[in-house]
Amino acid sequence: MTSALTQWLLALPRRGKVALMVAADLMMLPLCFSLALLLRKGDGDLLNQYGALPPLAIALLTIPVFYLSGLYRTVLRYIDLKVLWMSGVSLAALIGLTYLASVLLQDGYLPRTGVLIYWFIAFAYVVISRFLARALLRTSQYRKNRGKVARLAIFGAGEAGYQLALAMRASPDHQPLCFFDHDITLNNKIVAGLPVYDVSRLADQLSKLSIDEVVLAIPSASPQRRREVVDSLRAHAVEVRTLPTLLEMVDGKITTQSIREIRIEDLLGREPVPPNKNLFAKNTRNKVVMVTGAGGSIGSELCRQIATQEPRKLVLLEHSEYALYTIEQELRQLFPDLDVSPRIGSVCDPEVVTAAVRQNRVDTIYHAAAYKHVPLVESNMPEGIRNNVLGSLTVADVAHMYGVETCVLVSTDKAVRPTNIMGASKRMAELVFQAAAARPRTRTNFSMVRFGNVLGSSGSVVPLFRRQIEGGGPITITHADVVRYFMLIPEAAQLVIQAGAMAKGGEVFVLDMGDPVRIVDLARTMIDMSGLEEKTRDNPAGDIEIKVVGLRPGEKLYEELLIGDGVIPSSHTRIMCAKEHSMEEATLHDFLAALFAACDTRDTLKIQSLVQAIVPEYAPYSSLDGSKPRKPARSRVLVPFPLGARARGAEEVLADFAELNAKQAHAS
Repeated sequence: MTSALTQWLLALPRRGKVALMVAADLMMLPLCFSLALLLRKGDGDLLNQYGALPPLAIALLTIPVFYLSGLYRTVLRYIDLKVLWMSGVSLAALIGLTYLASVLLQDGYLPRTGVLIYWFIAFAYVVISRFLARALLRTSQYRKNRGKVARLAIFGAGEAGYQLALAMRASPDHQPLCFFDHDITLNNKIVAGLPVYDVSRLADQLSKLSIDEVVLAIPSASPQRRREVVDSLRAHAVEVRTLPTLLEMVDGKITTQSIREIRIEDLLGREPVPPNKNLFAKNTRNKVVMVTGAGGSIGSELCRQIATQEPRKLVLLEHSEYALYTIEQELRQLFPDLDVSPRIGSVCDPEVVTAAVRQNRVDTIYHAAAYKHVPLVESNMPEGIRNNVLGSLTVADVAHMYGVETCVLVSTDKAVRPTNIMGASKRMAELVFQAAAARPRTRTNFSMVRFGNVLGSSGSVVPLFRRQIEGGGPITITHADVVRYFMLIPEAAQLVIQAGAMAKGGEVFVLDMGDPVRIVDLARTMIDMSGLEEKTRDNPAGDIEIKVVGLRPGEKLYEELLIGDGVIPSSHTRIMCAKEHSMEEATLHDFLAALFAACDTRDTLKIQSLVQAIVPEYAPYSSLDGSKPRKPARSRVLVPFPLGARARGAEEVLADFAELNAKQAHAS
């Protein structure tokens, strides 16, 4: 009977539902007023004295008030306290005006105290009737979706958990049943209508309530805390998902769509540090900001973070049409009021960069466009150098020419004592920006921000390991002792923006990367998170094997963040300022001209020699046995061209190298 009634109600058109609500209120509100008169006197004298007209009149006045407050425009299944509160306030205003008019007109037609009592009864009726209707409709929906509705527990009874519970109440696909929390003072308390249990009662309540899934609502928790919670839940047959971290929550709103799977980034990152609001907004709020490489991992996250600061315009420069389309559509959906200007083109093309900067009158540039995959750049040296070095030179020159206020280069730890062309090209890009900053009359504040690997970025080991696990293995690592620094993409983007805001001109900022992570430990964690076991000699029945394949060309066992020893703390706990050597601009440009000429001829030996002339620390490694890296012969790359000399071209530079090497060979 109840189910049939509910289905009939759900099938009614919207106008029919509104008419039904109005009819119900027209019938019940006069009864509410009659009850008010009855309570006022304690008997039926007032009802007999005033008759039926006052209850009908006050009910007819109440209906328009409810309509204007939005009560009849709200879908009952999703009604919330805000609408009811507005209805109550509007009704109170009506009662107040009615009472005031009765006093001023000295009219005894309406019982004044009865009018006041009517407000309490009518408001109680509205709240009770709407919540009963909502419960009836949702119960029917749950029954209809029986077997599809997830029975959920929320881990974390704080503000995030509270918001999530409210959001789940409006979802027919989620049925929240309880909270779990480490705070023992919350044990057996009620939050958002749900009981809160201490974690010591986890196993008992998961079984008793037949929980299918636990959602972590602890966005501010450190990765170590998240690991502990996940480990405690892993012993039970429940699915574990999570809300985004504070760094990921761009708008801070929590809905059921916010819930996502646990990722390795949640367990290997670091405790988040909220950005300094003043630094974060300095170069972005009410500014025209351009991001090069806007469709890449770092570039796209820079765009998201910048968009939260309400820039006057955000210019997206990207050479990949698909990547540009993807980030443009995402930004337009998340920030509909944001002025977005997408530009297809390469940073190596001066006309493209010039048009983007001049036409949009850009104030701030974040230069994130780069080729970053070490083996690919190593086997495509000319392309890697052109994109990473010539692109940076083009951006720096255009920024200087058009008086851009701030220009920040996104660099990498691989630029420090590089063993590969990718790292060396990023160090050359740093030298380009350092030289641009030293120009005597430049109006542009140039700076560089150097950090390590970013968890989950394109080309990183995390997506690779994930694909290998999904394919049944093996997971391939290059060396058992390889370690890397990691940080989360949102944190990296936020620190880049803040570091650029601290720049005075020419600084190389180094981000605190925390403790390094062994790649083999990362692989084992990902296997464990997948619910699988590592296949080893001691465990031949395991699921996924970890296989060592040897270091790739240009790969190091360890990465560094500083070339020299000089580092200056900054006002931000995670940002340091490094003192790195630079090169005089005219000398650098002559070297680069020779390097670009060598790239045109695709002569690998010339390219490597010229790179080492520009970056004396560049010392390519080669792996002979797949386990231990070896530096090449000293005569090949360890004799630097004097930085104070001027290079007349590729042939002259190589001739100087040949002469020096010949003298060294004769002396030995």
